[in-house]
Amino acid sequence: MAPPATIRCCAAALTLMFCILIISPSSSAIYCEEDDCYDLLGVTQTANASEIKKAYYKLSLKHHPDKNPDPESKKLFVKIANAYEILKDEATREQYDYAIAHPEEVFYNTARYYHAYYGHKTDPRFVLVGLLLILSGFQYMNQMTRYNQAVATVKKTPAYKNRLRALELERSGGVTNKKKSNKQMDKKVEEDLSKELELDIKGAHKPSIWELLGVRFIVLPYTIGKLLLWNGCWFWRYKVKQAPYSWEDAVYLTQRSLRVPLDAWGSIGNHLQIFPTTNLNVHPLCLC
Repeated sequence: MAPPATIRCCAAALTLMFCILIISPSSSAIYCEEDDCYDLLGVTQTANASEIKKAYYKLSLKHHPDKNPDPESKKLFVKIANAYEILKDEATREQYDYAIAHPEEVFYNTARYYHAYYGHKTDPRFVLVGLLLILSGFQYMNQMTRYNQAVATVKKTPAYKNRLRALELERSGGVTNKKKSNKQMDKKVEEDLSKELELDIKGAHKPSIWELLGVRFIVLPYTIGKLLLWNGCWFWRYKVKQAPYSWEDAVYLTQRSLRVPLDAWGSIGNHLQIFPTTNLNVHPLCLC
């Protein structure tokens, strides 16, 4: 039996993290690549800001493209300028020193680096949109996987096969067409069955874009407004006017009081979805 989709996803994520830890370079390498920022400027780690500045200007006179046309010197100057940008700022220098002292904290040091250099350049709105898109994508794939697994499980049950056989007989008028192979007939009937019969699958239903996190976030103002309007109408109708409960509202109260999930509640017959009218007064839980 194949493991659940959630377990497979977790296993893949753990494997990816393990591979990153194994093959990723030192966390300090993201600052000056494989070089040491202090060595590029020719100073020690204890050098003060004035010494770092003097070292940079001295090297820039030697390797700046305007002073030295050598292509290799130009490449070296780019590294020197990058090292100076890192060490001249107290915050980024502290982060670099921490990365040198704690090379094992790869993820933490990498996150601090990208936050320092790209965090202020990134519009939070784009970050939010990207995050919602990623989460919605994973959510949709997870729901689709669960739904397909549930449908595959239901199709293996005797009840489904009996309904499949009954529909086949109904379509053929009780006579089996021997000219067509059973395999072809079963495939055609099974496609029709999937369209016509509502499969009662507990814990899984066909994914809908309206259930995705990104879509819910977009329609959140509408959802809040609709909820406030509904509560206002409920309060006016049943608290102020003391009107009798309608059938739909009585069913809603019953579902809430019994704490039955909506997906399971839909499979209950209409005649069982409500207490007798007198029970609404006897059982105060129904009015919660």
